[in-house]
Amino acid sequence: MIALNSGTKNNDSMSSKDTLNKQKKQSYWATVGRQFRQKKTAMVSFYITMFLAFVAVTAPFLANEKPIFCKYEGKMYFPVVKQIGVDLGIAQFPKELLNVKWKDLNYDFAVWPLIPYLPLNQDEKNSKSVSPLAKQDVKSTYWTHWFGTDELGRDVLSGMIHGTKTAFTVGIVSMFIASVIGIFFGSLAGFFGDTNLKMSRIRMWLNLLFFFFALFYAFGVRSYILSDSLANGFASFLGQFLLSLVIFGAIIGLANLMAMPLKKIPFLAEQVAFPVDMLISRSMEVLVSIPTFFLILLVLAVIKKPNIYVIMVIIGFTSWTGIARYIRAELLRIRSLEYIEAAKALGYSNWRTMVKHAIPNALAPVLIAIAFGIASAILIESSLSFLGFGSGEDVTWGGLLNAARSAPKAWWLAIFPGFAIFITVTIFNLIGEGLTDAMDPRLRK
Repeated sequence: MIALNSGTKNNDSMSSKDTLNKQKKQSYWATVGRQFRQKKTAMVSFYITMFLAFVAVTAPFLANEKPIFCKYEGKMYFPVVKQIGVDLGIAQFPKELLNVKWKDLNYDFAVWPLIPYLPLNQDEKNSKSVSPLAKQDVKSTYWTHWFGTDELGRDVLSGMIHGTKTAFTVGIVSMFIASVIGIFFGSLAGFFGDTNLKMSRIRMWLNLLFFFFALFYAFGVRSYILSDSLANGFASFLGQFLLSLVIFGAIIGLANLMAMPLKKIPFLAEQVAFPVDMLISRSMEVLVSIPTFFLILLVLAVIKKPNIYVIMVIIGFTSWTGIARYIRAELLRIRSLEYIEAAKALGYSNWRTMVKHAIPNALAPVLIAIAFGIASAILIESSLSFLGFGSGEDVTWGGLLNAARSAPKAWWLAIFPGFAIFITVTIFNLIGEGLTDAMDPRLRK
């Protein structure tokens, strides 16, 4: 009896393990994650990405002229956190700490960052491109310029750390913009095609006519306001851009309101198919035919005060076609599957079916496009900075690399930022390749 009971327990444990294994196999994302982890190059790239992301997030705490926290004249201060609030416009330094030299104050105690320099600080004693291997005029080892300085005495290591923040911000923000645009237009083209989006004849005519008016009044007339807001900061631009979207939506809404009384005429009320797939596909082909880099240069030439926010927005608005193509191709396959047909049979509208059922199941290939897109955005931004576009207030790897042009013997000005660009672009490409293999059903084990 004991033997039988133990055998029964073993069988139960085996069956429970089999059930867990089956559940894992049935989970799509568990399968993708397991397959991705089998790619050693992709996993190493992922860990390097996490390290660089940590450096980007904590850059103000790693390299700064201000202490992380300190006690000064009996009061506790957190200068780095306060500076972040000042940059966001939500805080101000007290009067006694305005325009002070932080390293010369007599603190009760202070905790300093690892690198006691900001990337734009000039060390006059170590100017004219001091090598990291040369003897430096510093008062202690803590103040050493470990990656050397440029011609103005600015610390290269501090620039590398803050350049990591700039690179990741450009890659993520620009791909977020591109993803929103690409998913929207790609979903419309793939799900509705040329025959499934129907509207009254008058509504289609008025929407097409007012679309150009909406573009003109929302973005054309306000182009100078939008460009000035970009120069003032990303938050200012975001507010003006949202206002432009409200104006655009109001004009399109006016077109639909005007169409309502005209629907009483039978000819104008007749339902016709709107060729949304053809219009979006042709628009993508036109945009793809123009080299992205030169298109960005053209836009930057028009803007009075280009900065890093301008570059992020431009890259986002010119990089959405790849994402749109991915999701369009996926929705062309998904829209004929059984669960989509079941949703339509239950009486759900096309818009609800697309948003709640079709798009969530078509996003997997978009992750691949985003990974490659981040690498491309970082490379484009570095190239633009190397050519001198953008403002001098933005610390970028391309800007550091540009400094090497005027100092050919300063090898460290080319090696460190060039290697950082190479590594970052490579790891995102390897992550994209890993996702491609992990999501390929033919390669799953």
